[in-house]
Amino acid sequence: MPSPKAKTPGRSGGSPVLGSSNGRYEFVSLNRAAPPHLLQRQGSDPATARLRASESPTRRRGSGSSTGSTGGGQGMPEEDCMRLNPSFVGIALSSLLAVDLWLSKRLGVCACEDSSWGSIRPLMKLVEISGHGIPWLAGTAYCLYKSDSTAGQEVMLNLLMALLLDLVLVAIVKALVRRRRPAHNRMDMFATFSVDRYSFPSGHATRAAMCSRFLLAHLVLAAPLRVLVLLWAGMVGLSRVMLGRHNVTDVLFGFWMGYCQYNLVEMFWLSPQALQALLGPLIV
Repeated sequence: MPSPKAKTPGRSGGSPVLGSSNGRYEFVSLNRAAPPHLLQRQGSDPATARLRASESPTRRRGSGSSTGSTGGGQGMPEEDCMRLNPSFVGIALSSLLAVDLWLSKRLGVCACEDSSWGSIRPLMKLVEISGHGIPWLAGTAYCLYKSDSTAGQEVMLNLLMALLLDLVLVAIVKALVRRRRPAHNRMDMFATFSVDRYSFPSGHATRAAMCSRFLLAHLVLAAPLRVLVLLWAGMVGLSRVMLGRHNVTDVLFGFWMGYCQYNLVEMFWLSPQALQALLGPLIV
């Protein structure tokens, strides 16, 4: 028979009293199973007590939080997962851009008079003017006008068409890419236009590569002059970086673009018949 001191658990405070032993009340935590002798006094088996303990508010709160955390991890949007795992191509391009900007700034030793090599800035500007489009267009048009032979006129006319093609293609690419010039650049270039505020690609580099290849292919030059033409093309590209006009990738892409432009010139080479058709009205 149960002890008369056993009380029914009240509504306020503590865990429920399951029984007493040796005149003392014993309290059982809801988070663990009760002892077997108290389970027998209460008239329930161990499995039922463990089931009730598992349904306690503390256990329910813990299970709910764990489920919520798991569900939150699984419910992450797919675009967020893609941002956290960038592709190898994106990492490679970002690294290449960082190296390009760093190297371009280190090589911009003539960007201003206060730079480390600022004393040779006037010489680099002369090299810059030698690769400008206006002197090349004016010189080619003058040679075409003064040429007496048909072969000379054919070469000069195709060179003039190549220079015009270069201006158009470079302007289109610059307008599409819209890459700004380096921050350390001073906009004091000779005869600039609206698209010249963009950096990619270098028009001087495309023109130097195309014209040097054109001259080496269609003019009979001695070996020292051929080497001089190649050195001039390389100096034009190097001056663009040293003056701070372009980044390294702008110049490298410009050399490649100019090399490919010459292939277009060879594909659409103007024959003597086409030359006579174009220059006939001017001669008459």
